[in-house]
Amino acid sequence: MDIFDETLGASRSLAGTFGDMVDVVPNDAQDLPQPAVKLYVETGGALVVMPLSGTAPITVQVPDFSELSLNVRRVFASGTTAAGIKAYVI
Repeated sequence: MDIFDETLGASRSLAGTFGDMVDVVPNDAQDLPQPAVKLYVETGGALVVMPLSGTAPITVQVPDFSELSLNVRRVFASGTTAAGIKAYVI
């Protein structure tokens, strides 16, 4: 059974919170191909992101091997020092 997630503007399965995990290439000008349900970071540092419903970027410090449980539409190259970023997508 699928549900419609108003925040993401997409249907998703009740069987899980995400359907795939994809590599993220930080980019100041372009959104992710698909909104991320959350981000996984292998090497900690600063992560500059645009929340799905946000109007301004936010910066968070994350440790190695961490997850950021935030719907994200863009990961900025400027200011991001974290590496090995992966997006959980529907």
